[in-house]
Amino acid sequence: MSFKDKAFIVFQYLIPQHLLSRLVGFIAASEIPLIKNTFINFFIGKFGINMNEAKRKSADQFRCFNDFFTRELEDGARPIADGDNQLVSPADGAVSQLGKIENGRVFQAKGQDYSLIELLGGDTKRAEEFMGGEFATIYLSPKDYHRVHMPVTGTLREMVYVPGDLFSVNKTTAENVPRLFSRNERLVAIFDTDKGPMAMVLVGAMIVAAIETVWAGLITPPSRKLKVTDFSNPQPITLQKGEEMGRFLLGSTVVLCFAKDKIHWLENLQADSPLRMGEAIALTVE
Repeated sequence: MSFKDKAFIVFQYLIPQHLLSRLVGFIAASEIPLIKNTFINFFIGKFGINMNEAKRKSADQFRCFNDFFTRELEDGARPIADGDNQLVSPADGAVSQLGKIENGRVFQAKGQDYSLIELLGGDTKRAEEFMGGEFATIYLSPKDYHRVHMPVTGTLREMVYVPGDLFSVNKTTAENVPRLFSRNERLVAIFDTDKGPMAMVLVGAMIVAAIETVWAGLITPPSRKLKVTDFSNPQPITLQKGEEMGRFLLGSTVVLCFAKDKIHWLENLQADSPLRMGEAIALTVE
């Protein structure tokens, strides 16, 4: 590991992660034209954002930086693979890792893994049905579209907020910070689908100002005590394949989990494979 990478890791341990993230979130929510337009135009230029596919094309059309960051796309910009046996990517981004959940552990990066039980909020019963199943970790970079969609039609069973750290989730951190995805702040949503149970874990990260869902709105930052909180909704909420389920205000990671012998990932997918929301990533097991 280079000196620069070592310094970056040490920096993350030392800084007040939540305070920094909330400060960035405050600036990102500013509606002052000079502030929000300056940041939006800088971001478009630095990361090469393709505004041709966005419904709104210029900084002036967005209420604040957060509004730009969660921008909606033109109709048809992300076709949804429609095969009944196909599961689709929930987001734009890249595969960080994918494979089997072995001995209750999820592979993070070379030399690193973490507990499935811890990832899903510390409840053994919640994790039980995913043991021996499949996982995929999808990283959303700053340039990506940041709305998260359903890989398959599902009915929400429960939603749990899990407090934690706010380390960066880039490749360098994943390779050097133990239990990264199970120690960061996150939202766990469990869905029942005709492909079996599915867990969608939206993982927070450094300067991620907020995580929202379409059914409950803002979940992080929490206005309540920092403890595992069950937000299970007694009213069934069914979302169709390809339908939006949530969004990140500044980027992060989605971890998908499926039960044993229910799906298999497409053979061409591997670590660092680029993804676009709606493209097929897995097939159901016949």
